[in-house]
Amino acid sequence: MSPVDPYGSAEAEPHGWERPSSAAPWPEREPEARSSGFAISSDRPAESRGIPQAEPGAVTRDAGATVRRRETPGYDHGGTGRHGWSSAEPMGGPGRLPSSGHHASADDRDYPTARQTPVRDASVRDDPVGSEHPTAQLQPVRADDDPAAPPPPRGRRRPGRRRATGAGARQRSSGKAGRNLPAAIGVGVGLGALVLVPLFLYPLAFVAVVAGALAVGCWEMTRAVGRTGVHPPLVPLAVGSVLMSGLAWFAGPDALTLGLAVTVLGTLVWRLGDGLAGFRQDALATTLIAVYVPFLGGFAALLAAPEDGALRVLVTLAAVVLSDTGGYAAGANFGRHPMAPTISPKKSWEGLAGSLGAAALGGALLIWLLFDVAPWWGALFGVAVSAAAVLGDLAESMIKRDLGVKDMSSLLPGHGGLMDRLDSVLFALPTAYLLLALFVPVTG
Repeated sequence: MSPVDPYGSAEAEPHGWERPSSAAPWPEREPEARSSGFAISSDRPAESRGIPQAEPGAVTRDAGATVRRRETPGYDHGGTGRHGWSSAEPMGGPGRLPSSGHHASADDRDYPTARQTPVRDASVRDDPVGSEHPTAQLQPVRADDDPAAPPPPRGRRRPGRRRATGAGARQRSSGKAGRNLPAAIGVGVGLGALVLVPLFLYPLAFVAVVAGALAVGCWEMTRAVGRTGVHPPLVPLAVGSVLMSGLAWFAGPDALTLGLAVTVLGTLVWRLGDGLAGFRQDALATTLIAVYVPFLGGFAALLAAPEDGALRVLVTLAAVVLSDTGGYAAGANFGRHPMAPTISPKKSWEGLAGSLGAAALGGALLIWLLFDVAPWWGALFGVAVSAAAVLGDLAESMIKRDLGVKDMSSLLPGHGGLMDRLDSVLFALPTAYLLLALFVPVTG
């Protein structure tokens, strides 16, 4: 026997959501019946509503749940539910599933849960049941290349896009010779200002700049040869760079040679402190670095020592710059025949012709204007300095190829290391010193 509904009456009509009597879609032997949570009418037995007869305890529990539901706040005791439709008939009429629009017949066995209201999120719009777009609730994914799409927030890059950094950016900004041309020009101008300003304003400061540059060159050389297991001592080489530059400035070429001997002996004694293992190869590398970097670089102090030393240094550096610029322009535009493919594949005979021609023209003009010497002597000076600069560049390329490195370091953007800029100058300095001593003798 079903319990009495405390809010109903014997004359009340059956509720609109109740089905007529039909065979239950589940076996009759199931011990308990699930309650939908709505009020149970007292004037109709459970069998007439399609609900199997449950045990007394289960029916009592359902009745208590019904009473508790009607006592909850927000429930309209006048017969209107919390969602605004009548408790006697759900929204949409009998046999209609609320908020779905799908009709189900009263005796349809395929819809045993037709009496229950589907649980849906109120913030989601109602799509027809069986819609062909099951992901309509989701936000559409905007195409990254859609021109009509709104721009992404500032400060963030679009997903899947990377900034062009590293090798890719350098490759786009590189010229035909494989260098970052804007960075190379900017660094070249900065180095020129660092050399020329103290050269004309305070020559002793120029000697200090030369000594510092040679010490950095020794550091790059020792670091590069260290990759092959050879370890020449850096400290005595750096001290020898300062010593040779100072001796050349104050005492001339003989003192420069003496400074080389002192530097080599000092580095060998320093190296003996680490034992005899590998001493021979370390001694050879030490001698090579001492001659190649501080000794050849000391000729810059010899050039700057006379009264007109600033002009001598200026003419030498101008010839080297014109040689590099002419070789780069001619090789990048007309280079077809490699000059030394096993040493420097980018060097061409056309580039060499451009280097010699540009240095000859510039040397002839500068020597004539600054020292009042016949232009053909200036052209010879330019050709000789340019040839020495090219040989110095090839010599460093041979050393780097033997060591297996591309640049001596990454100290200068667009140039590599400082030695990659000094390679041409180091061979050109003694050549220019000798030729200027012949063409423009020092008086007094």
